[in-house]
Amino acid sequence: MTVTALGLPMPRAAVPGGMPSEGPLLDTHGRAATDLRVSLTDRCNLRCTYCMPAEGLNWLPGEDLLSTAELTRLLEIAITRLGITNVRFTGGEPLLSKHLEDVIAAAAALTPRPEIALTTNGVSLARRAKRLKDAGLNRVNVSLDTVDPNRFAHITRRDRLSDVLDGLAAAAEVGLTPVKVNAVLDAATGLDDAVELLRFCLGHDYQLRIIEQMPLDADQHWRREETLSAEQILAALRRHFDLQPDSAPRGSAPAQLWRVDGGPATVGVIASVSEAFCAACDRTRLTADGQVRSCLFSADETDLRMLLRSGADDDAIEAAWRGAMWAKPAGHGINDPDFIQPARPMSAIGG
Repeated sequence: MTVTALGLPMPRAAVPGGMPSEGPLLDTHGRAATDLRVSLTDRCNLRCTYCMPAEGLNWLPGEDLLSTAELTRLLEIAITRLGITNVRFTGGEPLLSKHLEDVIAAAAALTPRPEIALTTNGVSLARRAKRLKDAGLNRVNVSLDTVDPNRFAHITRRDRLSDVLDGLAAAAEVGLTPVKVNAVLDAATGLDDAVELLRFCLGHDYQLRIIEQMPLDADQHWRREETLSAEQILAALRRHFDLQPDSAPRGSAPAQLWRVDGGPATVGVIASVSEAFCAACDRTRLTADGQVRSCLFSADETDLRMLLRSGADDDAIEAAWRGAMWAKPAGHGINDPDFIQPARPMSAIGG
């Protein structure tokens, strides 16, 4: 019998009615989560205006973060018991995590081996790219909102564009491909930035993904009327490029793809706000402090760290994770009149 740290019997997690105890990680709307987003830290070495204040935030204490052993155990449960096939490590900025290569290697050693990706701001990527590849990382997404040095410094409050460009080049050189560029556009300059970003990506064989700005900023200053929609972005791109819908099935991918000038190159637009794709969502999220979130905009979290540290066995952790996802809402609710922005900002949730 499993006991807690206090020596008391560990109760078996209650199973909600109708929830399967094995097989795919399902919710009540019939969606199966196969994509796990793992935040490794809430810290970041940039201060993007749409994400956090210039002075930064109150970071999570180190003792609240999952250890390498704890995270490895949760990865094994997710992949061998819950049917996770894709793992993406995020932050904050995951390259600030000292155990990044270790957890990548642990994930790569599991059977069945998952596809492993990383979302990073790229500032430290150039010097880590080969080590990450050797550890088992398959590919990277690098956040880059503009290729104009002055605009980059204004948006990120740091003069690090050259480091990000070096990181992109290093990722491509070691084979972390396809290299994807994630852009969140500034309301004032973003339409011009989108055109130049696409030209840049086409010239370097990177894949551009433009993301509508979402209400996940720490200051909670997001206003729909001050953001750029997918429709506006596509209209701006079409003034310079021929865009045709990509014929490949979209599946659960967040980006709607468009073939550029006849292809094969594509550009993707992730219209999280204006054209929500929640019905096809296949994600489950784990924060750096061990909380499961069924949705980026969840109001509730399920504490797996507490279970780990109180002596719960794998069956109890699996049941808690299944219960969290079984209760996943139908959609994020951004467009509902009673929508409330999550208390945690994006940097603390993970992308």
